[in-house]
Amino acid sequence: MDGDKHDISERLILHMTAASALRARERDDDAWRRDRHALRAWQADRLAHTHADLLASERYRPAAEFFLNELYGPKDFAERDAALARVQPMLSRFLPRSALETICSAVELDALSETLDAAMVDALRDGAADTPIDDARYAAAYRQVGRRADRDRQIALIRHVGEALDELTHHPMIRGMLRLMGAPARAVGLGALHTFLVRGFEAFAHMEGAGQFLDSIIEREQALSDQIFEATTNARR
Repeated sequence: MDGDKHDISERLILHMTAASALRARERDDDAWRRDRHALRAWQADRLAHTHADLLASERYRPAAEFFLNELYGPKDFAERDAALARVQPMLSRFLPRSALETICSAVELDALSETLDAAMVDALRDGAADTPIDDARYAAAYRQVGRRADRDRQIALIRHVGEALDELTHHPMIRGMLRLMGAPARAVGLGALHTFLVRGFEAFAHMEGAGQFLDSIIEREQALSDQIFEATTNARR
């Protein structure tokens, strides 16, 4: 493995470890898992409200649903994490640098989102723990957590990963390879990881160009983050 790929591989392992550690807390603490799922459900509802036009669009709906269901939905990603950990050495050895970098960025986004959401759960618990989340509570916790640079990085990674997925859809061979990999992936316990990759690829291929979709999401999410930090709006924009 060349030096660049070795560095990317090390970053990939670091991000995978961080995300898995946070999800382990969710598995081990029933009360914390309940609060974590409540936050994710609220966030998914907020995203559906903010991006209602994208969800209503025949062109953009699959990609919007992929973001809501696969990236923000209250799901158990343990199987996907375990599968990625098993194949990481093979990915690092055989994938080209650009593809490995894309996977690393996606896992970094996952780990960063988990870290920020964990901090949000703790901040919400500092207040009225049994009170349902609403716009005011969410915004106050968001400001309490702070980490504005990390919030900006999270949004930038959404664009980066989205653009990389869009680029992959311009290579028809990849769709065929993903389809052929379905049965072998399920046979060796990689079904969840394969399903995640196929859904992302098909959702972006359906758009036939992701530029406007990504511009809409990034503009709205960045504006909302900025406004919450500046306390000029509620969270459910």
